[in-house]
Amino acid sequence: MVRKSVMAKPSSLFLIFFLHLVLVSSSSTSTDTRSEHSRNHVALFIFGDSFFDAGNNNYINTTTLDQANFWPYGETYFEFPTGRFSDGRLISDFIAEYAKLPLIPPFLQPGNNQYYHGVNFASAGAGALIETFQGAVIDLKTQLKYYKKVQTWLRSKLGKVEAEITLSKAVYLFSIGTNDYMSIFVTNSTVLNSYSKSEYVGIVIGNLTTIVKDIYKRGGRKFGFINLPPFGCAPGIRIVKAENNGSCLEEASSLVKLHNKALSKLLRKLEKQLKGFKYSLYNFNINLRQRMNHPSKYGFKEGKGACCGSGQFRGVFSCGGKRLGKEFQLCKNPNEYVFWDSYHLTQRVYKQLADQMWNGARKPNSVWPYNLRDLFQAF
Repeated sequence: MVRKSVMAKPSSLFLIFFLHLVLVSSSSTSTDTRSEHSRNHVALFIFGDSFFDAGNNNYINTTTLDQANFWPYGETYFEFPTGRFSDGRLISDFIAEYAKLPLIPPFLQPGNNQYYHGVNFASAGAGALIETFQGAVIDLKTQLKYYKKVQTWLRSKLGKVEAEITLSKAVYLFSIGTNDYMSIFVTNSTVLNSYSKSEYVGIVIGNLTTIVKDIYKRGGRKFGFINLPPFGCAPGIRIVKAENNGSCLEEASSLVKLHNKALSKLLRKLEKQLKGFKYSLYNFNINLRQRMNHPSKYGFKEGKGACCGSGQFRGVFSCGGKRLGKEFQLCKNPNEYVFWDSYHLTQRVYKQLADQMWNGARKPNSVWPYNLRDLFQAF
């Protein structure tokens, strides 16, 4: 079931760049025809972190800790590394497919100069706070700045009225917050010496609120969110404290619980405050936890250890041999694993979760009043 230890393969930046252009040309066949776009498609704008990053970090000055543009990333579906932190596609890729959209390209990808179907601003390592891995990622505020550039572009191409229609029909998909808390445990952060847990969560939620309200002010009405995963139980966090003997990190889990409660409360509040505001909130946390704790029920063999990495649970973030050591272990079949690397999931998991997000049962008067299909079909 496990391949023997391997050394990192040499990567070819030229090959990655060339294949990215092929992806753009195949996934961005949209014409400049205004009516075809605006009337037949609902655009998808993607914000967030490594759960949604389709390759933006390939094009910024950062380290391999926040990049996945090397083998074996991408080996399952694309058969080459795209910058996605998985063996294949991400949740956002599947959602685009279900919405009958092409793959949504990264904003920073060279040659990506048409945004009729939307664009992906997500950046691995990003948080709602500017201070989270500052200087190495594209924080949420900067992602908003990029969105404003796209808004200006759409107005120039479609005219003010049709651009406003496009932006109001669009779906805005968010995965943000995990790194604001994870950074506390993987760096020497002392932020919790200055703030209580509740205060810190309030700051994170406050920053997210500002971004969402800004997009709403600019015409956005339909928002999709995933809450925070149980990252305290990720392979890379299980090994943070040796004395825990591989158990979940309770300090992390308590922050996740506080954040998810506050996020749910925020969205209910915004729905009441902002006319026409619609949202879908997917319980990423509980659905991933179920697969981690009961992998066989969902068709997996391993729920706690990673397919790619080294050390206990393969929790050492060495997948690809370009980060924490050159040697790493790689499983034969990622489809048997919930975790791809020390912190991220396999394509098979992402597809299962995307299916739930798209088709999930509606729960009126609850934290999940709409599924994503509802948002794409709601005009």
